[in-house]
Amino acid sequence: MEDLSPSDLKSVLHSKRANIYYLQYCRVLVNGGRVEYVTDEARRSLYWNIPIANTTSLLLGTGTSITQAAMRELAKAGVLVGFCGGGGTPLFSANEVDVEVAWLTPQSEYRPTEYLQQWVSFWFDDELRIEAAKLFQHSRLNFIEKHWLTNRRLKDAGFIVDAEQIKYALNKSRTAIAACPSNMSLLAEEARLTKLLYKITANTLEYGDFTRSKRGSGVDPANRFLDHGNYLAYGMGATATWVIGLPHGLAVLHGKTRRGGLVFDVADLVKDALILPQAFISAARGDEEQAFRQTCIDNLTRAEALDFMIKTLQDIALHLGGDR
Repeated sequence: MEDLSPSDLKSVLHSKRANIYYLQYCRVLVNGGRVEYVTDEARRSLYWNIPIANTTSLLLGTGTSITQAAMRELAKAGVLVGFCGGGGTPLFSANEVDVEVAWLTPQSEYRPTEYLQQWVSFWFDDELRIEAAKLFQHSRLNFIEKHWLTNRRLKDAGFIVDAEQIKYALNKSRTAIAACPSNMSLLAEEARLTKLLYKITANTLEYGDFTRSKRGSGVDPANRFLDHGNYLAYGMGATATWVIGLPHGLAVLHGKTRRGGLVFDVADLVKDALILPQAFISAARGDEEQAFRQTCIDNLTRAEALDFMIKTLQDIALHLGGDR
C-alpha cells in the first residue's frame, strides 16, 4: 500500500468530518497500515477500522488501551484524542487544560496564527471581551431557535414545541443579554434560560418533574444523558478551537483564568439546541446510552455543529480583532 503523507490525511476539513468515536473495552492499534480497534469475543479477536482521515475526535473510555504507533497515525491525521470514564464522562488527560475538558491535541508548529492574533488583540480589553461573550450568546440563541422550531429529526421524535412560547423566551433573553454589564450577569442569564428550556422540554415530552443534577446524577436518565451528551459537545468545542489555532485558556465567558474555558464557551453554542432536547427524548423512550450517544452524534453531524462553531469563532475574531 502506498504511504500517505500527513497532508493527505488532513485533506478532509475538520468541519466536514463525520465521526466522533467513543470506544470502551478494546485496544487501539495499527494493523496493516490502518488504525483499528480490537475487541475480544470468546476466543476470537475482532478488528474494526477507524477512518482517521474522516474523524474529528476519539474518546477512549473504560478498559481501553492505545499503542504509540496508533497515536502517531492519529496525530498525522489531526484527530483529537481524549481519555474519559465510562459513558464518556468524566474526561481525563494531562494536557494543557483542566480535567473537566482535557484533550491530547496533535502538535504542530504550523498551526494557523491569523485568528489567534485577532483574538488576543481584543482579549485583554475587558469591554471587548464582554462584547465577544454577548456575541456568543446571541449565536447560541439563534441556533436554539433554528433547531427547536425547524429541525425535522427532533420533530419526528415528538419534540414539537409552542413556537410563540420559544420565540418569546428567546427574545426576552436577547434583551437581557444586551443589558448585561458583566460576565457574571451573562452566566446568570444563560442559566436562567436553560432552566426554562428544561421545563419547556419536560412539559412538551410529558417527562414529569425534573431537577438538573450534575455529576453523580442518580437514577434519572435525562440527567445522565445531559452529562454524556455535553461531553460530546466539549469534544467538538476542543476540535473547533484547535482547528483555528485558539488556546483553550482564552475564554470570553467561562472565566478569564480557567484553562479550558474557551471550550465551554464554544460547546454552549450547541448544547441547548441539540443535546438538551435529545437527552429528554432518549430518556422518555428508554434508550440505552449507546443509542443516545449515536443519535447525538448524528444530530450534531446533520446540524453541521462543528462548522457552526468554527464560523462563530472566526466571525467574532474578525469582527472584534480584524481592524485592530
